[in-house]
Amino acid sequence: MKITGAQLLVEALKKENTQFVFGYTGAAVIPIFDCLYNQDSIKVVVPRHEQGLVHAADGYARATGKPGICLVTSGPGATNTITGLATAYYDSVPIVCFTGQVPLNLIGNDAFQEADIIGMSRSVTKHSFMVTKREEMGAIIKKAFYIATSGRPGPVVVDLPSNIIKETGSSIYPDEIEIRGYKPVINGHTGQIKKAVELIKKSRMPLFLAGGGIKISKAGEIFYKAVEKTGIPVVATLQGLGSISTQHPLFIGMLGMHGTYAANKAVSECDVLISVGTRFSDRITGKLSEFAPNAKIIHIDIDSAAISRNVPVHIPIVGDARLILYEIEPQLTFCECSEWIKRVNGLKESNPLLSVNGKERISPMEAVKAICEEFDDAIITTDVGQHQMWTAQFGTFKKPGSLITSGGLGTMGFGLPAAIGAQMGNIHKKVVCISGDGGFQMNVQELATAVLNELPLICIIFNNEYLGMVRQWQGFFYDKRYSGTCMKRRRDCPLQCDGQIVSCPVYIPDFIKLAEAYGVKGIRVLKKEDLRTALKMANDYKKGPVLIELLIERESNVLPMVPSGAATTQMITEGVI
Repeated sequence: MKITGAQLLVEALKKENTQFVFGYTGAAVIPIFDCLYNQDSIKVVVPRHEQGLVHAADGYARATGKPGICLVTSGPGATNTITGLATAYYDSVPIVCFTGQVPLNLIGNDAFQEADIIGMSRSVTKHSFMVTKREEMGAIIKKAFYIATSGRPGPVVVDLPSNIIKETGSSIYPDEIEIRGYKPVINGHTGQIKKAVELIKKSRMPLFLAGGGIKISKAGEIFYKAVEKTGIPVVATLQGLGSISTQHPLFIGMLGMHGTYAANKAVSECDVLISVGTRFSDRITGKLSEFAPNAKIIHIDIDSAAISRNVPVHIPIVGDARLILYEIEPQLTFCECSEWIKRVNGLKESNPLLSVNGKERISPMEAVKAICEEFDDAIITTDVGQHQMWTAQFGTFKKPGSLITSGGLGTMGFGLPAAIGAQMGNIHKKVVCISGDGGFQMNVQELATAVLNELPLICIIFNNEYLGMVRQWQGFFYDKRYSGTCMKRRRDCPLQCDGQIVSCPVYIPDFIKLAEAYGVKGIRVLKKEDLRTALKMANDYKKGPVLIELLIERESNVLPMVPSGAATTQMITEGVI
């Protein structure tokens, strides 16, 4: 039976159990949308911008463990996906992105809406394909799904010239595929596992480092079991938060640039560091030569390229974290390290995160704690900046996947569309997006997507009227020269301003009016005594999305803070908060 390339793609998506296609149409992909129109098993979600589209697919993938599917047209439709693809790539999120392309005979002729998306996406995807022969289309789509979801997951692009989409050919879509040279290792080496177990048993100051790989490999249950069995304390990366409950007595905190004092000190003092599913980025290591200087490092990761790339490790174990932990856990015993536990707990108790009340406005700590108490067991997404770090520091995350945030690329504008995707995949679960006033505006148009899909999202904006994280750096290291960070600045403002001008102009936009224009219920909270009431009102609202604007202290800082290039033990712990 002969069918068009567009028909084959839709049939392939069905066989891959695709629930949603996050798609934005255009001339090159009209035949595909036409095929999607004539079926009812796949729902097409139409965001308002292609960047929002990829972030929504990303949020769906992180919240469900299934690949997020994108479909965009050629030219600007394809180029608008780059930031979203890079975000997914750095955080190991499985996405299959189908892009339209001009006909093969026009490629290289500067045709209308032609763009070399293969070349552009090569550095921010696991792989990119262009289908040049109709008979190869089924196998390429299957390869794309396999590559995206196997090994270290990541985004894959499939570029579809419009003549291939229209051309008829075989309807065969393979059930399985093999790719020469691509054989991800999932089972850990027995000898390396034995060495790791022996080293852990000899240790007197061991420490688990939980990374995002625990969530990706669905290793949360066995990791928790290993922690409970050994009694070894745990620190986590941003993506590793929730690997065990942040309220667990053995959880010390997040480490790194804005990690807790106790977590950073514990890493610097431990004698064995058991890292599970992390790539040792500069945000957690600080000055490399002073990272875990006394420790022998066991590194469990499915990506062999991540082993010893940034930090030299003593016992590398390449493979799937869940499978390796299932091998290791039965061989472990309770750790005889009572003095170490006492030391770590002492660090934690004597150096808590700064918790102060708001002065004229709401403090970030008050806001995050109130949100987590009102929306218990919710999926929380964030944008990037101060609000992200406050959420990580003060939030309660009980299991893997309860926090969805952009880590490796640090993408502002991620939070709202990611929340949409997460909600689409978990329609009966509460999803809360925490954003800053700057990041929220980068993809604010996706409020329309939330309304039209009748999603019960809660969007909470921390409005300090600044691009807060950069303003914090300017405050500490640039003598409060707030250049390009004040979100209220107008043409007639003084050239130099340290934020102390009393007669500041009004903030634009009015988030409540903007929310109402989209059909979203808007609530503004000016005083901390009104915070709980507003959160409860939002939680009880059943008619669609709610936006809450919180006016927070304008010059609150995220502390502790490790200056760029410094050791993680060289923390700034004082300053305006």
